[in-house]
Amino acid sequence: MPSAAIVWFQRDLRLDDNPALWQACASHDIVIPVFIAGSDDDQTLGAPSRWWLSRSLHALDASLRKACNRLVVRRGHAARELLDLCAESGAGAVYWNRRYEPAAVAASAAVERALGAAGVAARTSDGALLRDPSLSAKADGTPYRVFTPFWRALMSKGSPEQPLASPAAIPPPPAWLRSLRIDDLHWQGDEACSRRLTGLWRPGESGARATWTLFLDRLAAYSRDRDRLDRSATSRLSPHVAAGEISVRQLWHVLHDLAERRPALSASVQSFVRQLVWREFAYHLLYHLPEAVEQPLREEFVRFPWRQDEAGLQAWQRGCTGYPIVDAAMRELSATGWMHNRARMIVASFLVKDLMLPWQHGARWFEKTLVDADLANNTLGWQWVSGCGADAAPFFRIFNPTLQARKFDPDGTYVRRWLPALEYVPTSCVHEPWKAPASVLASAGVRLGIDYPEPIVSHEMAKRSALAAYKRLTAGGDGGE
Repeated sequence: MPSAAIVWFQRDLRLDDNPALWQACASHDIVIPVFIAGSDDDQTLGAPSRWWLSRSLHALDASLRKACNRLVVRRGHAARELLDLCAESGAGAVYWNRRYEPAAVAASAAVERALGAAGVAARTSDGALLRDPSLSAKADGTPYRVFTPFWRALMSKGSPEQPLASPAAIPPPPAWLRSLRIDDLHWQGDEACSRRLTGLWRPGESGARATWTLFLDRLAAYSRDRDRLDRSATSRLSPHVAAGEISVRQLWHVLHDLAERRPALSASVQSFVRQLVWREFAYHLLYHLPEAVEQPLREEFVRFPWRQDEAGLQAWQRGCTGYPIVDAAMRELSATGWMHNRARMIVASFLVKDLMLPWQHGARWFEKTLVDADLANNTLGWQWVSGCGADAAPFFRIFNPTLQARKFDPDGTYVRRWLPALEYVPTSCVHEPWKAPASVLASAGVRLGIDYPEPIVSHEMAKRSALAAYKRLTAGGDGGE
């Protein structure tokens, strides 16, 4: 009798280097690829993430059809749906790649229990990271809380396993199982949103490869220019990695092969690999300290006197703070579902330290609006900027938005791209239009408070207030950046 298995796809929407798929194809006569939309995904996933996953699922299904198979789509509780699929198909095993977000860990455990009770084999692999975070604790069993020792420990283990090729064949079932259409999930978004994002992004495994190839062509400039907001120096791979359309093992090995063949690229390779390891560190922390999603890892910050200011929060969300670098970044996010990492740090510092609003507000907004929404990275980033996380920047490191703008957007190119109202403001004033002479603003066609908002806070006064609150909390502190 033919042996059948189910492959449960989650955030691993690719055929290349997919351990669960590869092992199922190597061990069984029939392979049934499945995606299960959670019953609460519509609430937990932001619209840009849903749009991306919808397009990525279409791409995955097209790849499977080229291999004479197809994707089965269901909606509901994963354990129940997988048990139903096993009963319908006669599958005796379910394969999947592990995820490490708290809800995903719980769902995986529930699936394993249900399958075990039904006599179905559960086969799990690590296809999301360079190393399984359950094996990455310190010698005493506690998690790393500082990046550099984590980096050294991971690097001391040598290269991760070589990536797997796509299976030579993905043998289909004799009859197709009942399935929703991907569009039945209603994740494609409204027409305007879909049209806007479609013109900017190409979700799916082939899109990930194309994005990676384009980045490799300009890799030499990465270590020098990666923080520049006015230059296209970053990879823009983050949404592809978040959806699992390309594996980090693939990226690692390509980069290290390049560094060996072209030593001149070593600085950029090292810099990019370091970003991959920061991602590993984020998942290490989330796996071992799942409370970090909502709670600061530095316990004293539970008592921090955060403000409640709905008007300030909305001004930040809309990109109407009166600080051009902050507003440009927030409007880029609204328009594209993405934001440069340096800009993420700037807007996060502004929300937490200029407006003194809780970092959780910013983390939730990013989860709702980013195409690359990733719980581990997002949590680490917000706690880092807020000074309350593992290996975080100290709270008293307060970004001055104007100085940041002058350093990373010196000619105002980025600001003008996203704030057309400031297009004709001279470079000398574009990052501080409220300081520009009235005649200069008039010549540029800008009326502060009408065409572009005045600052909603004074950075210097806000900085003093934030530092005073921090000193009261810790009975110490220092100056700002």
